[in-house]
Amino acid sequence: MLKVLFVLIIVALATYALTRVIQRRGVQPPLVTTRRSAKPSGPIGPDDDDEFLRELDRRRRDDDGP
Repeated sequence: MLKVLFVLIIVALATYALTRVIQRRGVQPPLVTTRRSAKPSGPIGPDDDDEFLRELDRRRRDDDGP
């Protein structure tokens, strides 16, 4: 009976130690961090596209002409 108790204690300690190691690995920040720019790299929609807005202004000026 004493041998079974000893084996259970060893298994419990190994499980605890393994759990702690896994938890510590998950908490550490990555070695290389990348910053995302606040401004998106390209237009998200037509209202963000400068060329599209210029074309709308040109069309509006052409329609309002003499």
